[in-house]
Amino acid sequence: MPDAPAMDRLAPSDVDQLRRSIRGDVIASDDPGYDDARRLWNAIHDRRPAVIARPIDADEVATAVAFARDRDLEIQVRSGGHSKVGLRGRDGGLVVDMSAMRGVDVDRARRIARVNGGSLLGELDVAAQAHGLVTPVGVVGHTGVAGLTLGGGVGRLQRHFGLTIDNLVAVELVTADGRQVRASADDEPELFWGLRGAGWNFGIATAFEFRLHPFGPNLHRGLFLYPASQVHEVFDAFRDYARSAPDAVAVILNLDRAGERSGAPEAMFGKPVVYVAYNHSGDAADVERDTAGLRRGPAPMAATTASQPYLDVQTAHDLLFAWGNRSFIRGTNADDVRPEALDELVGLVGSAQGDNTISITALGGAIGRLPEDATAYAGRSAAFDLSADSSWTDPALDDVNIDWCRRAVAVIEADAVLGRYANGNADAGPEQSRLIFGDAKVARLAALKRAWDPDNVFHVNHNIAPAGGDAAGD
Repeated sequence: MPDAPAMDRLAPSDVDQLRRSIRGDVIASDDPGYDDARRLWNAIHDRRPAVIARPIDADEVATAVAFARDRDLEIQVRSGGHSKVGLRGRDGGLVVDMSAMRGVDVDRARRIARVNGGSLLGELDVAAQAHGLVTPVGVVGHTGVAGLTLGGGVGRLQRHFGLTIDNLVAVELVTADGRQVRASADDEPELFWGLRGAGWNFGIATAFEFRLHPFGPNLHRGLFLYPASQVHEVFDAFRDYARSAPDAVAVILNLDRAGERSGAPEAMFGKPVVYVAYNHSGDAADVERDTAGLRRGPAPMAATTASQPYLDVQTAHDLLFAWGNRSFIRGTNADDVRPEALDELVGLVGSAQGDNTISITALGGAIGRLPEDATAYAGRSAAFDLSADSSWTDPALDDVNIDWCRRAVAVIEADAVLGRYANGNADAGPEQSRLIFGDAKVARLAALKRAWDPDNVFHVNHNIAPAGGDAAGD
């Protein structure tokens, strides 16, 4: 790929040709709607592509890929625009914006949902719940299905039903050479393996098929709040409970600062606290029994329990995670956290300058019952996903909050085990790809890359280089 920004080279006649080639919108840098069209969920990323194409079907996706390759334009793919990694390519190039390819069709009899490549999680949730069905996805309704799925897919139901990729039946995608390919357990099974965890590397997903499960309409929830001085006792109870928790219970421990809506006494506002929250996706009659282990630690200073419609829970954070904030996240897998690391993390939360949180999410359950080599996603035997997440609005705080997340993960590096959730790591590059997938899977993915994208056309992602060495373009 040449180093000069593609925006400087793309002639108006090229844009006109693209407009004649596809029926979907084509937005150039001098068009009135350009600034809105290039905007991303994470405001820390301010990319300026040369042109944005919104194909309306797989044929037009293939046309856009061919257009970019003929002109040596870097290709960036956008489904929901929600990735914390953002479109990390150079300015210039072509953005293939999938937002015109939405829609979900549910086959109730077969319990299969067909989801177009630009669809959002909220669309899939609503369409499935209309039939009393569900597939496990993420926790914010305006996230793109494609981005979440291709990185693995973690959310509220994964201990019960598996990762999003564990419920994936097939993917249809346009490859770097313009072919339209279906990948499944029977069709291109090795490609299907790689798509489940490192999927952005091999093409542009135009449709998905997901397995659905009977579920709903309610999710049973609880939240317990403790002062940070009790972090050791609370974590010990949380860890011991998580080791044998029923699959129907998703549970998370957060280190945060108390606010007005936290339930904490006013004297605690602004000070570090510990939250333990659960989501129970089974029978309401089983909740008390299934969550009893969470109450074996110290008594909380505040506690709430409720049952809510799943669809309401799935959109409850949509405003909190609204477009326009600046965001960064880093994470790692671990089986435990040392007491001294917990103390350091509490100190970091107390000194944060943004809306900063340390989260320890219990994995296991259905996630851990698939063999490690079943998919490209790595770390199925890990007990926890630990992440440091920051959100802020002032650009002057970019460096300090990014550094905060990196320092928090450095504190727990000694506890790290195989795997990092790709969608929960905003840093990219060869070393991050090795940490996410592990050396053995990087080698297998590199072989797939050589077969399907030998020129590394799709490199604006957690990239696997065809040579298996350094990744390009991050």
